[in-house]
Amino acid sequence: MYIYLDIIWLLNFLFDFMLLLLTAIILKRKIVKFRILLASLLGSTIVFLMFTPIESLASHPVIKFLFSCIIILTAFGYKRFRYFFQGLLTFYFTTFMIGGGMIGVHYFFEYEVSITNNVMATSTTGFGHPISWLFVLLGFPIAWLFSKQQMDHIEMKKIHYDQIVKVEVRIEEVTFTLKGLIDSGNQLYDPISKSPVMIVDTTKIANLLPESIVEQSKNLDSFGIDNSDEPHHWESRIRLIPYRGVGQDHQFLLALKPDEITVYHDNEIVSVKRALVALNHTTLSSEDEYNCIVHPKMLVTSSIQPAS
Repeated sequence: MYIYLDIIWLLNFLFDFMLLLLTAIILKRKIVKFRILLASLLGSTIVFLMFTPIESLASHPVIKFLFSCIIILTAFGYKRFRYFFQGLLTFYFTTFMIGGGMIGVHYFFEYEVSITNNVMATSTTGFGHPISWLFVLLGFPIAWLFSKQQMDHIEMKKIHYDQIVKVEVRIEEVTFTLKGLIDSGNQLYDPISKSPVMIVDTTKIANLLPESIVEQSKNLDSFGIDNSDEPHHWESRIRLIPYRGVGQDHQFLLALKPDEITVYHDNEIVSVKRALVALNHTTLSSEDEYNCIVHPKMLVTSSIQPAS
């Protein structure tokens, strides 16, 4: 029986990397690729121990648990015990979730794929059977993507849509603060980048925006016709967002791509890097309870830090 140790190690290294990446996404932790790569490298070294005289020791649950602790500490560091323990449990959760999905598919199609001592293997003809490895190579990324989508969906369901939150938007040296309503009815996306769109009452920030851009947002029929001698450099940030109101045909909103949006939500600071700010010229709240509508996806796919 041939053992392709280099291939087995490479696959386990890649799987560890993807599991740690999914753990960071679920916990909304900052992704430091170097740390995750190093943690994956350390975690995958258990493959080599499976083919040494200390194989029985390396496969002991205590040793495997210590390996997991080292992986989490390397990937995310240590701030406090709860922070570390949360990362460890989530790492196990993602491993069992994806592994369980692959085992379920394995029984459904009767592929003989197994996990031996935390190492991916095939039990039909031993390590490295091409058909079984093809199943693993295709099945793992599919299970990973499906798990990520389902976790995003669960996060969306957990959000309280009636909350008013503080929102800060920064475009270069300009920063403006708004009161935002988290609204599940806001499902606007940029059709090109698929970025979520936050709707802002332009009257609240018009004095902070370039006059030419405010005028363009009012007169989209003449969009693209610039009568000024020198267009404002913010115009490179402009996007047109199609939308459809109740009883209205398809219309457009002018949106800007900010450098950063910060949302203060449930004693947490949510840093949004990928979103657009649409300029709306109708009053969003008659009682001035809020002046922007926050897209719920902004709170799901962003990095979160505890408020100090």
